[in-house]
Amino acid sequence: MRVTLAQIDCALGDIAENMRRVREALREAAAEAADLVVFPELTLTGYSLGQVQEDVSRAVNDEEIVELARETSDMGCVVGFAEAGRVHTYNSVVYLEGGQVRHVHRKLYLPTYDIWEERKHFTPGDAMRAFDTPSGPMAVLLCSDAWQPALAVLAVQDGARVLIVPANSTGRRSNIESEWHDINRFYARMLECYVVFVNRVGEEGPLPFWGGSHVYDPWGELVAEAPLDEPALVTVELDLANVRRRRREMPLVKEARLGLLNRELERLVAEGGDL
Repeated sequence: MRVTLAQIDCALGDIAENMRRVREALREAAAEAADLVVFPELTLTGYSLGQVQEDVSRAVNDEEIVELARETSDMGCVVGFAEAGRVHTYNSVVYLEGGQVRHVHRKLYLPTYDIWEERKHFTPGDAMRAFDTPSGPMAVLLCSDAWQPALAVLAVQDGARVLIVPANSTGRRSNIESEWHDINRFYARMLECYVVFVNRVGEEGPLPFWGGSHVYDPWGELVAEAPLDEPALVTVELDLANVRRRRREMPLVKEARLGLLNRELERLVAEGGDL
């Protein structure tokens, strides 16, 4: 399976320009015989939506999304956007493949502290599901979703062999790059799966996005990495048979004991541990 990490800059509030950049990246990825192209979080809108006056949210069945899906007949595509629901707006990604929208993931954990204010603009999702692709089952952890380890466990127990992590990570903290490597390496090694992290680049006001997209294999080894602070398309070959091979060597995923976890989680919720 050939995966292209589409580390691009996004024009704030300009869906037409961002669609152009997405299509350009898809053409380049097709030339590399990619099976899947992964874009950053909020690809079609940019991040700082509080600075955008017009409504840039789109329904999943909006013509712009449907038309983009039609252009993915030969490869899969994971792209981020502001999803317009019936009442609420979600920070979402869609998986497009075979000319159709195959899966939607709505971000579950919305940072609202320091300079981040996602809960002002979005409603959190309420489901964590793996989804099928021609290459095998995958799941999405959308940026800060990846900072909640239980979600990664749920995704893998639901069958995911690849965790896709689109992000809008900024360089405001000097150690943020190493923190992301630590997180993704840990998931790859302990959950014995591939982790595909795609971060954006560029600046929006005080927010510098640092790129550094990367892939870890089921042994926790770094197998691909994009440069810092500049747009890049990096294509890498993933052998999903390595996931089963690694899980046979060390059956950590099989030995999770979901019944035990469920009983203890129910106890904690009953004791007031849920928000």
